[in-house]
Amino acid sequence: MTVRGVLAPLVRGSTWRRAVFLLLGGVLALPYALLAVAFAQLLTSTGVPRPLGVGLLLVGAGLAVVPVLLAGSRALEIAAARALLAVELPEPAPGHRIDRETRLRAALWIALHLATGATVLFAAISAFPMALVFVAGLAGFDVGAVSDERLGPFDPARPVTAGLAGVAVLVALGYAVAGLGALAASMAPVLLGPAQAERIAALEARAVRLAERNRLARELHDSVGHALTVATLQAGAARELLDTDPEFTRRALRAIEETSRRAMDDLDHVLGLLRETDAGPASTPNAPQPTLVGLDRLVAAARDAGLVVEARVDGPVDALPAVVSREGYRIVQEGLTNAARHGRGPVTLRVAVPPQGLEIELVNAVRGTTGPTGGGRGLDGMRERVLLLGGHLDAGPRGDRWRVRATLPAPREEPG
Repeated sequence: MTVRGVLAPLVRGSTWRRAVFLLLGGVLALPYALLAVAFAQLLTSTGVPRPLGVGLLLVGAGLAVVPVLLAGSRALEIAAARALLAVELPEPAPGHRIDRETRLRAALWIALHLATGATVLFAAISAFPMALVFVAGLAGFDVGAVSDERLGPFDPARPVTAGLAGVAVLVALGYAVAGLGALAASMAPVLLGPAQAERIAALEARAVRLAERNRLARELHDSVGHALTVATLQAGAARELLDTDPEFTRRALRAIEETSRRAMDDLDHVLGLLRETDAGPASTPNAPQPTLVGLDRLVAAARDAGLVVEARVDGPVDALPAVVSREGYRIVQEGLTNAARHGRGPVTLRVAVPPQGLEIELVNAVRGTTGPTGGGRGLDGMRERVLLLGGHLDAGPRGDRWRVRATLPAPREEPG
């Protein structure tokens, strides 16, 4: 091992950060040390009755133990360990009650932090200055040491020996701090790491975030994908009829404008959700989400794009729960988009609202022998929407036709 490798632990930035962490524990231990000295004097004093001294000692010990067991103290230690020890520790789950085992582990960690910190702080204010003085004497500086003030190897009458002893003490202190810091970094995940209940809570929170991201991805895919499909069909038809049917071209351009505007509103809504933080929603107002109440406009936009749609609605769609109506709208939107991309001929759309339910069926002819693949993002999005609401989706070829049939539970309150 080279000299550089030997001295590396003494000059690493991580060693100095860990030294600050240890000294922080020493600073926090000072009130406890002062309290111990005060009670030692109290108990040895003849002017204080012994029962009173013991009672005050028990009260003081109880007050000293309480901060160690608080959840806030554990959170502060986790923050300090992450910043100064560079240990990957998850943030405590907000509002989660920590169990007794986690509380005791944290109390043990705090006690060890205070004990090792007090030791390092004592060495820093006693052995370190003395060693530094004799190292300075070895370098030829007049440190004003008296020849009869000898403490172990630190003999002012023998400056060389005392100076070498000072260097040895400084190096030993450096390695001790590096070792204690490394030990603290390795023990922090064990004593400050999350309990099983916290891990489960963190996994549940992560699952909620992933589910929300998937939902936003579906919103973008369905809305923007539908708008692009309609705009592409309209633009193609307008190009073909630009010279022969200017009125159709104007209608197509108007439909492209309206479709694009609705897609921009949906995009603004999704981006507004993405910008939301724990402090509150973004300042940009979110656009209301479309529901099956606006089914006529959706079908009209598809017809304007050149898609022949035969639509039939059975039942009051305005009586559906909002979440079911929104998801039903997106299912119809994606079905029409797939029919425009992969199908040919008319599309038969049926929306039925039986008691406590919603049924959606789209049937259209397909180009060639295949339709949308079962693993397409559009169909995957439909399945996710249906499954999240506890429904059922059946999508696939039926001879030369492609059928999508979704059934969703839609419980509604009985009129009182």
